[in-house]
Amino acid sequence: MSDSSDYRYDLSDLIYLMQRLRDPDTGCPWDIQQTFDSIIPHTIEEAHEVAQAIGEKDWSHVEEELGDLLFQVIFYSQLGAEKELFDVSSVINILVTKLIRRHPHVFPQGNLKDQRAPNSCPSEAEIKAQWQVIKAQEKALKATRSSKPLKVTDGLELVEYLQDIPRSLPALSQADKIQKTVSLRGFDWSEIAGVLDKVREELQEVEEEIPLADPTRLNHEVGDLLFAVVNVARHLGVNPEQALMDTNKRFSERYSIAERYLAKTGRTLELGNENKVSDYEMETAWQEAKRLHPQLLANITAANDEQ
Repeated sequence: MSDSSDYRYDLSDLIYLMQRLRDPDTGCPWDIQQTFDSIIPHTIEEAHEVAQAIGEKDWSHVEEELGDLLFQVIFYSQLGAEKELFDVSSVINILVTKLIRRHPHVFPQGNLKDQRAPNSCPSEAEIKAQWQVIKAQEKALKATRSSKPLKVTDGLELVEYLQDIPRSLPALSQADKIQKTVSLRGFDWSEIAGVLDKVREELQEVEEEIPLADPTRLNHEVGDLLFAVVNVARHLGVNPEQALMDTNKRFSERYSIAERYLAKTGRTLELGNENKVSDYEMETAWQEAKRLHPQLLANITAANDEQ
């Protein structure tokens, strides 16, 4: 190991660094205090920061954020090693073994150095059928190894194929995964018209609950509406999580343009202010923001390309 300026650290250095941070005598007090549970929020945050950096096409930032996410994997692996549960080597071994098993069209003999003959790749339909067989085999193998009881939600035992969907997923992603899973079991609309009708039905039920002002019922019906909208996205091949993230970003940018546009005219969105805009002025500002938004983005992209 070297500390010279031209030395490039590698994975072994990161593993060593993690061991140093967790050393009970000479390590970092914060890192020593952490547990599997305590770093979960940090892992989720780092994954979102990777996604944001990719969305912004900021590749140097992507590189940095991927490192932060990798550090989370090393952190969990160190915690596992300390408890003699697993270590980074076993994590990598399980991953590589699984990926080889899941890609028989790339590794036909089931080993890493194996190669298929050129131009002998099976069709997409054959690969999908093969994937279903592999998943069934993995599920059966997992069932024989697991000593955990079946997951229970609200006192009801989940069917086996819904048990593996993480409850920690963002709600939109979780809904999408649930719908894709049950669709494979044949529980789905054959045409999108039925899905759109369901959205209208759920929206009507929300409208019917509004005058009653029952928070529990409103929560229930709004949840049903969101679930139905996710189903629309799935049928259209749209990732609902990414779609909403894109909309959040687009809205935030357009709102910022609109607010600055109003400020130039001496008007404000601030409630109670004598210069508070009217609904008409607010709509005018919003339409102007929508008009300006594409050009401003194009200018930013051009400036970034010149750097």
